[in-house]
Amino acid sequence: MPTPRVLMSKIRQALQLLAGDSGLSMRQVAAALGVSKTTVSEIALYARDAGVDWPLASTLSDDELQARLYPPPRPRSTTRAEPDYAALHQELKRPGVTLQLLWEEYRAAAGEAAYRYSAFCEKYRAWTKRLRRSMRQVHPGGERLFVDYAGQTVPVVDACTGEIRRAQVYVAVLGASNYTYACATWQQTAADWVGSIIDTLAFIGGVPRLLVPDQPRALIANPDAYEPATARLMQELGEHYGLAVLPARPGRPQDKAKVEVGVQVVERWILARLRHRRFFSLAELNQAIAELLMELNQRPFKKLPGCRASAFAALDAPVLKPLPATAMVLAQFKPARVNIDYHVAFEGHYYSVPHQHVGAAVELRITASTLEVLLRRQRIAAHVRSAKVGAFTTVAEHMPASHRAHLQWTPAKLISWGERIGAATAGVVRWQMAHRAHPEQGYRSCLGLMRLAREYGDDRLEAACARAQSIRAPHYRSVKSILACGLDRRDSSLLGGTAAPMPAHDNVRGPGYYGHH
Repeated sequence: MPTPRVLMSKIRQALQLLAGDSGLSMRQVAAALGVSKTTVSEIALYARDAGVDWPLASTLSDDELQARLYPPPRPRSTTRAEPDYAALHQELKRPGVTLQLLWEEYRAAAGEAAYRYSAFCEKYRAWTKRLRRSMRQVHPGGERLFVDYAGQTVPVVDACTGEIRRAQVYVAVLGASNYTYACATWQQTAADWVGSIIDTLAFIGGVPRLLVPDQPRALIANPDAYEPATARLMQELGEHYGLAVLPARPGRPQDKAKVEVGVQVVERWILARLRHRRFFSLAELNQAIAELLMELNQRPFKKLPGCRASAFAALDAPVLKPLPATAMVLAQFKPARVNIDYHVAFEGHYYSVPHQHVGAAVELRITASTLEVLLRRQRIAAHVRSAKVGAFTTVAEHMPASHRAHLQWTPAKLISWGERIGAATAGVVRWQMAHRAHPEQGYRSCLGLMRLAREYGDDRLEAACARAQSIRAPHYRSVKSILACGLDRRDSSLLGGTAAPMPAHDNVRGPGYYGHH
């Protein structure tokens, strides 16, 4: 206890300097007053216990202030009101709740039988030391979801072959309530991890603020204690659900103590109870896990009030963010480069990209039914997936204008155009189709004939085609050369006459081949 009027001035100065607006730390206040930091801490603690702040202290005399801060010790009594430490521990998990607030509420209810604030805190901390490490941690409601895979696996028998396959068991635990989810997957791939996390969010009916996984390669592209880089699928998960990912530090089990204990609980209360059962499918195993999971979440806590389900309803459920309108669709990501033909390849099929992106490095986002092409995270093309190896899926708008023109024509339309010019022109068009492995290969030559018709007129084109047939050279270059040299005008007998017969060829298709247009 300080000597009256000798240290009281320093106590007043300490209370003034510790007032909220000063911004000084206890170390700075101690240096300013020439006393130890411990002394300043004790003054602050006594003032808080007595409910005395600087505005009140400034109105009190030295005797009154000393009586408030350092009252004579009360005789020991066995009638102290013990706080409900388990209830306090749960209340601390609610957003904004502090030990100071809980002590004030406790003191208001207990009156003279209440412990002082310092004793209240000491007794609460002593009580928490008797809890498991995971239970001792206080996480605000709706803040953290811890995820991991169990070390144990479960055998699943193939009913047809008798082959045994080991299923992996995923576990998720909410930090505030210890509410637990578990399911089985075949592997621990990125798709298995993310698919299980999506199922977890659906199970709890909302989204916490933080997701705390370990640092497996499937989820973390660059594991690091300080700046881990998440993999592409995890980034998409975070973006879709508005969920921040905070990987546990390597070698720091305290970062994920909740899920480590959660794994032990699932192994003891679920997997151990299933050890004598035989499962013939992953779905059957997951059904059995779901039934025992419901029972696990209803089991009463040993040292805390309620159970996981009741704690979830009170602490986590009210503050979880709502789920998005649709669940995230699992996708795989693959780097690719746009080929010179403005297509990208995936599993032997070719998908078009806007032609201006030829040569660009892109990212393919592939789901069960779609393929998207992303350039700097922006979608530039989307297609329905196709299993046809060697085939093309092409959107007309992706093609250069010159290539799009080809799509407007079919063999039947081209032959019909030639017939409108004349029999000789139609014969040359048919020849283009007959002498190509695929009729489409003759499109460019036919489009060249159309350009010649616009340049020289229909009559001259018909005469040039007749001459080209007569010299058995009915292809585009011959027709173009005949027109350029004016040879179509030298043999007028061909105009209006009967064109020379087409040379016999096994590939010549009859008029009915192309159908009606």
